Amino acid sequence: MLSSLLDLAPVVPVVVIEDVADAVPLARALLSGGLPAVEVTLRTPAAPDAIRAIAAEVPDAVVGAGTVITPEQVRESVAAGARFLVSPGWTDVLLEAMRVSGVPFLPGVSTTSEVVALLERGVREMKFFPARAAGGTAYLRSLAGPLPQARFCPTGGIGPDDAPDYLALPNVGCVGGSWMLPADAVAARDWGRIEALAREAAGLRRSV
Repeated sequence: MLSSLLDLAPVVPVVVIEDVADAVPLARALLSGGLPAVEVTLRTPAAPDAIRAIAAEVPDAVVGAGTVITPEQVRESVAAGARFLVSPGWTDVLLEAMRVSGVPFLPGVSTTSEVVALLERGVREMKFFPARAAGGTAYLRSLAGPLPQARFCPTGGIGPDDAPDYLALPNVGCVGGSWMLPADAVAARDWGRIEALAREAAGLRRSV
């Protein structure tokens, strides 16, 4: 069983799938490029079936659900085969649903008080969102001193140019992003290009 999403790879691709037919080849391209985690956001009607298809046909990939905001989505995502859950924010109701789901989860935070509240509830791994708008690397660096026990996956506005700056921070385990999935490459089903971009992203840890 997956214990920590933060240690799986330096980058977690944040994927929006419009056509279920794209799910499996896209996941295979990311996996071949060295990015095993695939966060399928629940922003489209195709998302649950995409998770189901990846879980069934790309078993070496670690597929999860993103933009999870209700207990019902938690249950549906895990039933579809999601091996982790990511939310943009959290409430006690959502947190409890994620906790009892049996899979790792990253509740979203953007303030110090939210981080402290999660630590109080025994949660130490979180999504920092929206990373750039919420203060970026400077904000996360300032949290490392008083709250060293919290670890983050910052997501939101991160690209290949600033991802290494986030990954260099002691309280960042990985970053989330979609730059390895340019819209034109997905539309053209250019899986080779996506695999190449994924390989570059997978190598970011070594460059830090």
